[in-house]
Formats: sequence, C-alpha cells, structure tokens
Amino acid sequence: MKKFFKIILAVVLVVVLLLAIGYCFIAIKGIPSYTAQTVTVKVSHTPQNVERGLRLASVLCIKCHTGNNSNQLTGREMFDMPPEFGKVYSSNITQHQQYGIGKWTDAQLVYFLRTGVKPDGTYAPIWMPKFVKMSDEDLFSIIAYLRSNHPSVQPAEAVTQKCEPSWLAKFLCNVAFKPLPYPEAPVPEPDTNNLLAYGRYLVAGRFDCFPCHSADFKTVNVFEPEKSEGYLGGGNLLLNEAGAPVYSANITMDAETGLGKYDFEQFAKALRYGNSPHGPLRYPMFPYTILDDLETKAIWTYLNSVPKIKNDVSKKYTSSK
Repeated sequence: MKKFFKIILAVVLVVVLLLAIGYCFIAIKGIPSYTAQTVTVKVSHTPQNVERGLRLASVLCIKCHTGNNSNQLTGREMFDMPPEFGKVYSSNITQHQQYGIGKWTDAQLVYFLRTGVKPDGTYAPIWMPKFVKMSDEDLFSIIAYLRSNHPSVQPAEAVTQKCEPSWLAKFLCNVAFKPLPYPEAPVPEPDTNNLLAYGRYLVAGRFDCFPCHSADFKTVNVFEPEKSEGYLGGGNLLLNEAGAPVYSANITMDAETGLGKYDFEQFAKALRYGNSPHGPLRYPMFPYTILDDLETKAIWTYLNSVPKIKNDVSKKYTSSK
C-alpha cells in the first residue's frame, strides 16, 4: 500500500512540475510573433471612399483609438477591457512616421486588419478585431480615411504604451487565437437587396457585433460566427468607464430575455439613438447614429432569423455582487 501511495505522489509531483514548467514557459514566451506576408492591393483614395471610411471608422476605430486628451487617434488605456486579459492600450494610428502608422503601406494595413499581424511580425491579441469577413470596399475605405487629411489622423507625437497581457491572454494567443488566414480571393460587397444576407454581413462582418453579444470572447468562432457559444445571446463580461461589470445584452428574439417584445421602431430607436424601452443603453454599447434605414432594417431582419436563446443577463448582475 505504501508503494502505491508513493507512486501516486510521484505522479502528482510530475504533473505539478510539468504544469509549473508550462506556466513559466507561457509567461516568459509571451505573445508569439509571426512573419507578415507581402500582399498586393489597390486602395482608391477618392473623397467618396474617405467619407465612407470615416463613417465606418467612427464606430470601429475612433471610439477605441481616440486619445484621452485629444481628438486624434493617438491611443489610450482601454479601461473597459475585461480584466482577465490584463492591461490593454490601443495604438497610435495617426500618420506619424515614428509613433503612428505613417510608414505602413496600404497593403501592410490591409494585411494587419485581416490577420492581426503587423509589418514587424508582432501579433495583435484578441482585443483587436480582425476584419476577415469585411468586404474589400469597406476595408479599403477605412484605409483611405486613415490616409486622408482629416484632423483626427494627422501626425501626432504620442508614444503607444505597451500592453501588459495577462497569463491567460498569452496562453490563448499561443494555443487558440492565432493569425487569421488572409483571404485567397477578393471579399465582395454584400447584396443589399437581400435583407437577410445584408443583415448577417452587418452583424458578423462590417460592424462585428457578435463577439461582444455572444457568451464569451474566448469561445468566439470568427469563421463561423453562428457556432460561437451563445451566439448573440449576450452575457459576455464587459466593463463600463468606471470599471464596473456590464454584461452584453441578449439580442436574440427570445420574448422573455431578449428582443422578442420589441417592434421595429423600438429596436431602431435603441440601436440608432440609444433609447430602449428599458432605458438608455449602457456603455460600452453606444448609439449607431450612422446607420441608415436600410442597414437598420437588414439587421432587424437578420436578428429575427437567429435561433432564440433564453438567457436572462440581469441575473448576472445579482450573482456578481
């Protein structure tokens, strides 16, 4: 019997040692780097593309990258990032040659926004969205805006603070979240005459709504969004500007815990102006005032097609106290 317990103890010690070695290896290695590929793109820098890019950037880039004490995209600390990922800072994406993206080519920007890999091989972790399903026209328009004469992107001498990723963030970037493959073919514009398909593109492509509104960032499926855990059922932990927990809303059409009792006008008022039947939207959700009637109707049409999930997000606030 003593020999048996000695064997068990030895096995436990070996397992603990291996776990300790693995923990230290991930902690020291950090987030991996990769080799950025060379791609060929042709971005049109017309006034129309710049205007379209500014419209999209206003909800995809400007909110996170605007500096705390300026109106330029100089980066800031992301206080609303879930603490399990560590301390996160957004980058200076002005046209500054040293501190911003002034030296990046259009192709390097496209490759980074698709895959998450910067020109120097640095990988942008899970908190930076990767727009793998965004159409070429939308993505190129954002780049046209970043290259434009708009005051927000003019060169600003602001050093980007280094992120302090948690061990969990490092682990996930080593085993699960890796660079996304660059599209092998052009990504076309959606068919705006097909409201269902257009709505899916807006939710899962252009505006990237589903990562926040699904169950957990760690289980998001970028390539097959509908396979994400709790797809659009909400409950994902976010933070408000004061660092207090905010759980994403259930935006499936479940009548009790989602949007099932909303009519289209109520939905449009909440989405575009921030006024829901239950009161103002909570940060980090903000009104999508840029949406036009067609986009709003398309999103509504798509959400009505998504399987309903019964998930009472309000219970999470009680359980977290």
